Amino acid sequence: MIARIIDWSVRNRLIVLALCLLLLIGGIESLFRLKLDALPDLSDVQVIVKTDLPGQSPQLVEDQLTYPLAASLLSVPGTKAVRGFSMFGESYVYVIFKDGTDLYWARSRILESLSQSTGKLPAGVAPTLGPDASGVGWVFEYALVDKSGKTSPARLRALQDFYLKLELQSVPGVAEVATLGGLGRQFQVEADPARLAAHGVTMEQLSQAVKDANQAGGGAPIEMARAEYLLRSNGYLKNPSDFDNIPVQTDAGVLRLKQLASVTTGPQQRRGIADLNGAGDVTGGIIVMRHGENAMTTIAGVKERLEQLKKGLPPGVEIVTTYDRSSLIERVVHTLRDKLLEESIVVAIICGVFLFRVRSALVAIVTLPLGILAALWIMRVQGVSANIMSLGGIAIAVGAMVDAAIVMIENMHRHLEKQEAHDIWVVVRKAATEVGPALFFSLIIITISFLPVFTLSGQEVRLFAPLAYTKTYAMAAAAMLAITLTPVLMGYAINGELPPESANPVNRFLKRLYRPVLNVALTRPRATLVLATILLATAAIPFSRIGSEFMPPLDEGDLLYMPTTLPAISAAEAANLLQRTDAIIAAMPEVERVFGKAGRSDSATDPAPLSMLETTIMLKPKSEWPIGSSKNNAELIAKLDKTVRLAGLTNSWGFPIKTRIDMLSTGIRSALGVKISGPDVATLENQAKQVESMLRMLPGTRSVFAERVQSGRYIDVEVLREDAARYGLSVADIQRAIQMAVGGESISTVIDGRERYPVTLRFPRGDRDGLGTLEEIRLKGAGGSVVPLREVARLTIADGPTELKSENARPVAYVFVDLSDADAGRYLEQAQKLLNEHLVLEPGYTLSWQGQYMNFKEGKARLWSAIVMTLLLVSALLFLHFRDVRKVVLVLACLPFSVIGGIWLTYLLGYQLSVAVVIGLIALAGVATEFGIVMLLYLDQALEEQPGNPYSAILTGALLRLRPKAMTVAVILGGLLPVMLSDDAGADVMKRIAAPLIGGMITAPLFSLIVIPAVYWLALRPSAASVSREALA
Repeated sequence: MIARIIDWSVRNRLIVLALCLLLLIGGIESLFRLKLDALPDLSDVQVIVKTDLPGQSPQLVEDQLTYPLAASLLSVPGTKAVRGFSMFGESYVYVIFKDGTDLYWARSRILESLSQSTGKLPAGVAPTLGPDASGVGWVFEYALVDKSGKTSPARLRALQDFYLKLELQSVPGVAEVATLGGLGRQFQVEADPARLAAHGVTMEQLSQAVKDANQAGGGAPIEMARAEYLLRSNGYLKNPSDFDNIPVQTDAGVLRLKQLASVTTGPQQRRGIADLNGAGDVTGGIIVMRHGENAMTTIAGVKERLEQLKKGLPPGVEIVTTYDRSSLIERVVHTLRDKLLEESIVVAIICGVFLFRVRSALVAIVTLPLGILAALWIMRVQGVSANIMSLGGIAIAVGAMVDAAIVMIENMHRHLEKQEAHDIWVVVRKAATEVGPALFFSLIIITISFLPVFTLSGQEVRLFAPLAYTKTYAMAAAAMLAITLTPVLMGYAINGELPPESANPVNRFLKRLYRPVLNVALTRPRATLVLATILLATAAIPFSRIGSEFMPPLDEGDLLYMPTTLPAISAAEAANLLQRTDAIIAAMPEVERVFGKAGRSDSATDPAPLSMLETTIMLKPKSEWPIGSSKNNAELIAKLDKTVRLAGLTNSWGFPIKTRIDMLSTGIRSALGVKISGPDVATLENQAKQVESMLRMLPGTRSVFAERVQSGRYIDVEVLREDAARYGLSVADIQRAIQMAVGGESISTVIDGRERYPVTLRFPRGDRDGLGTLEEIRLKGAGGSVVPLREVARLTIADGPTELKSENARPVAYVFVDLSDADAGRYLEQAQKLLNEHLVLEPGYTLSWQGQYMNFKEGKARLWSAIVMTLLLVSALLFLHFRDVRKVVLVLACLPFSVIGGIWLTYLLGYQLSVAVVIGLIALAGVATEFGIVMLLYLDQALEEQPGNPYSAILTGALLRLRPKAMTVAVILGGLLPVMLSDDAGADVMKRIAAPLIGGMITAPLFSLIVIPAVYWLALRPSAASVSREALA
């Protein structure tokens, strides 16, 4: 079949060229339309359900909102996990779906489930869905800074909420604009408890009076003088003075509000704080990108809109970019683009050196851009974005892509040197059909070898599937071009007299080096086989010592500092710690800017408590770092970790994208952690503390922190039901009075044009800061009697949860582990052994390890199983090709011998075993299989030409294979060398993939050039015993 395709291509040359021209045009067009991103979207499909219950404790939020919602959402089809977060006044339920679930289908299923759950929730509570964004949707962040000192913090917050936010939300691709930090303005009605008591007025009466005074209305149209007039009545409150004359009905008559309370404007209660460079409070914004959108296009649209909006800002107010993922995307894409160009140049030079003819080299090179463009075309159709992994798949395929063309061109040279025919197309057809079928089959084997990657699941398949797709597409395109375009181009470009192979000094040197080694191997085949086996056994040394990791570090260009402090921290103390740590980090010479966050932004994608600090660190370009400063991120993190040491903080360092992926995927913000599940929150905290103390002493632990679930401080109000009943007061009456007096209940809204500000009612700070003052809160009992709270309730101080977490409706507590040792596998073995021996879990409690490394362990097991199945498939295909079990075994023997060099180089470079390394080994195995197939092809052809002298035939066939083999090895090494020498964005991941390939290019050629001929001769020798070896002379 392949021979017929080659023959058709040679006869229909113009059609082939026209089709390749269409491929060129389509590929170039796709090049400009591809979606660009730094990484594939590694996050799970998630739907967030956010529900507010203002003023209520985490335990009440858990009981009334989170638990009933989580329990009902567990039954939604396709659900993988349901994680609940109960905080002060807010509930978050994250529903994580299985891979392949359509986000908008999932959102509709959640809405259906919520419609059936509303009866289980408190009256007036309405759950809402979070934005239709992925877990890594935070693509751009900014801060508003006033350098003139004339714009108040409240005005800056208003500019963000009512100007920038509304405009940016209309940018295509933006799902949400979340406000962070700043001082939100509110109208505060502070009632004087003494005056209320003196006039017998309750908080409920004040609340109703304010609501009645802040109204607008209208009526039916009125016709006057042949015109229609619309009736309107505007009674909106505008400023604090408007509140003063609000009438309040009392038993003694009508009072004005100013006689009972004072009205001011002030900041809203904060659950989120932002800081820039340690200079103090700022207002920030977070751009959350819609699921499936083009990150580069979305960010460009946001930047363009911000430039337009800057003109409308007050003088002195500036917008400062604090995080911009497009810079990472540009660096990743430019790095890989440059590497592809460098690889192509290196490949062209190598082809020219070995073939000693420019036009021959150009024929081999032409298939490279066409194959790449074909892969890009398919990527665009499939919707795969151009990122470090998808472009990396093409980068590691470059050498193998031109291998088939090299072998075919080299065979063409050999036929032309023999001057076999005057018609060039006859020579082309003969040369191409001789090696074409085997080459096509080899490339198909290389393509099939990547099937195990698609058996991965979860984050592993989302990370590496784009690489496998693009490499598969590139290799498939190269295979088709090798049997269609390459023969046509050979006929047009390779003609006339060619310099003989012996005229090339490189070829002469290689043959002079190879011939005596091959003679020794053929003379002593058994000794050669024993020596090869010993060499194979040496691979046990690096295998036993090499560590393991999930994903190599990706240099995102920015760092994320996420320390943890005690949960009971106040907003003021959190702001103080945030400002101090930011100032320390900003002073580092490698740092350009830091943007810190304590608590959460106004987004359902950010369920962070005040105790969680996050500082995004924008680094300067490495060329601007101080002379002598290490350019290694790990060393910079170690330096920062030693510098930022404050009492009460447990440091944790990472990268913005990677950390958010970890948090979404496993529920923890570190690569490794422990999850403890059980019914009682206090017991969970105790067990988590035990784990923390044990792991802290374990070598390799940089930091460990167990969540303090019960570290919150509470003032418990216990209603004395009998006393309350005597005064005619219900529990609801008492709780509502407390909520209004202390909690600052929002009772109305001031409408000022497009701006909206809440109106809150409560006691002044001095009347709600202690038990004594709280006990004097007045309640109106039956018959108009006024009752102090102490008469109907008992107030006590107690500990309780500041935040409650659950997974699948079961309470959980986490222990976060940050490792100083990169070998997560060995650390995990030691940690598991330590906990198994010393930790005693209470009945009903379970412990499990979480984090991305656990995903790697599961993925690695699936990967090895799939590799075994793929080897069986490849073996079957090889048997169909050769129809000889001995040859199948000989080709498969190339695989372990190629792995020797790959494992040794990986170990010597200090890399850990990861999925990336395994991907490199899989790619190496495919190339090694091709080496074996083509070597056997040359040996078989030589044996057919010299059937009477097999020894001489084997020697001749092996020598014929030397030049194309050397070219293939040089091309692959030359193609991968730029990747190994790079320190740019994405290089750490690509180096792990390239290292096994480079190491294998040392041992795999040696096996195919030396061991395969020796074993081939050993298998034939009994039947050739009568042949004299003197025929060699």
